Amino acid sequence: MPGKSRVLVLILAVLVLAVVYGVFRARSPREKIARHPNPANYTVTLNSIPANYDPHSSDLWQVDLRSADLTGLDLSDSGDVLSHASFDDKTIWPEAAKMPSDFDWRHILEMGKNPGLGVRQLHAQGITGKGIGVAIIDQTLLVDHQEYVNQLKLYEETWEVPWLDAMSIHGAAVASIAVGKTVGVAPEADLYYFATESCYGRDQTDFTCLAKIVRRILEVNQTLPQDHRIRALSMSIGWMPGDQGYAEITSAVEEARADGIFVVNTVLEDTYGFELFGLGREPLSDADAPFSYMPADWWADNFYNGAVPSRMLLVPMDSRTIASPTGFSDYVFYRQGGISWSIPYVAGTYALAAQVKPDITPEEFWATALETGRTIQIMHDGKSYSFGMILDPQALIAALQK
Repeated sequence: MPGKSRVLVLILAVLVLAVVYGVFRARSPREKIARHPNPANYTVTLNSIPANYDPHSSDLWQVDLRSADLTGLDLSDSGDVLSHASFDDKTIWPEAAKMPSDFDWRHILEMGKNPGLGVRQLHAQGITGKGIGVAIIDQTLLVDHQEYVNQLKLYEETWEVPWLDAMSIHGAAVASIAVGKTVGVAPEADLYYFATESCYGRDQTDFTCLAKIVRRILEVNQTLPQDHRIRALSMSIGWMPGDQGYAEITSAVEEARADGIFVVNTVLEDTYGFELFGLGREPLSDADAPFSYMPADWWADNFYNGAVPSRMLLVPMDSRTIASPTGFSDYVFYRQGGISWSIPYVAGTYALAAQVKPDITPEEFWATALETGRTIQIMHDGKSYSFGMILDPQALIAALQK
């Protein structure tokens, strides 16, 4: 009997531990992850790369070497083209004798991890976005990537996403730019991610669908403690009158504004009256120095022809190393970027601002960013151009702290 009693006690103890484990496990934020999509596979063998790079082309993928096997190529005379290349950890390069002597892809990859403009100096001061929620609506996310796995508090998907791997470059990119622990602007912010594919549609985006997700974010926000609420929503997309669901998404954004959320999108001029563009930068330039930046290739002609507003806020976009969807510890260097990369940068910066000034509003944030922004002089074809306002995160935060 004593032996049976000990067995019963052990069984009861195991059951109690199981219940306790279940309670704590159910409360864990990691249990709010709807699914763990598989990594993407971009592997390809290239028999050649472009002979030249056209800076006037709108094609951002002229030299796309991501996950490419290049071992059969002699690239020793391709230094100029490679200086415009996008590549990742899975790119297989030729032997050293067949590479340009001045092209160090490892160094470029590492330098590109710096968010730039002094953001890391703010991190060293403890200004990391801690306690601030950042929401993102985008495509399928590789949820277990080391850049944001610990920041991810919620991952939800619309009905069709569970059939998909993390094939989109967008998810890992925007999440790591906003909150990545080594490459992001706000590395300790809380991430709430909402993945969709059907909302974007094949021929036309359904903004009614996206409006529903915005309202879902408002529901989530009501469940969060006051000092850990979502303050920024990153949506790398824009809408115009006449688009399907325009009225619905416009109304949803207004509801988010009323709830204290800054909805950062590509049509800020229409939703907030703000103007935003992304900065170009050479791969080996100092990302922290304002004078390293310039108009990106795809909009440089418009700038030099005087077609770009002078009061536009400019934030980093080009020459960024960020999380790759190809593996949980993989990184990718994007030589050229789009406004999609600028949106999460602004959302991350707003998280920093909300940490130091909890009652910050988008209007105060934007006005202060313009007041503290940097203007530089750049030379082009023998002429000097005034270029700015370039975001200065350190000056912005210092002004808000005062």
